[in-house]
Amino acid sequence: MPLPQDRPSPDTIARLRYEAGAKSLLLAYLIWFFLGYGGVHRMYLGRWVSGTIMLLLLLVSWALTILLVGFIGLGLIMLWWLLDALLLPGMVSRSNDALVDSLTR
Repeated sequence: MPLPQDRPSPDTIARLRYEAGAKSLLLAYLIWFFLGYGGVHRMYLGRWVSGTIMLLLLLVSWALTILLVGFIGLGLIMLWWLLDALLLPGMVSRSNDALVDSLTR
């Protein structure tokens, strides 16, 4: 039978929960590089709405390339993808800060 002093402290439990749920900048960049055109990196960071919008814009743009109109949307996706390369460190930091806030309540 474990003794009361053998139980982990609440701080230890919160730290373990943070480490389990924290987002990695390296993984975010890998997802951005390989799947970023579809907004998957944004979904990984909990930004489901903008990630879904990015995915839908990509799908609609690909479908409209037959009419040569879709290239405009693909250009917007490419610009958004490139800007996200600069925004990723802040997005990861905000995601991890939100996790800390949820654990300290």
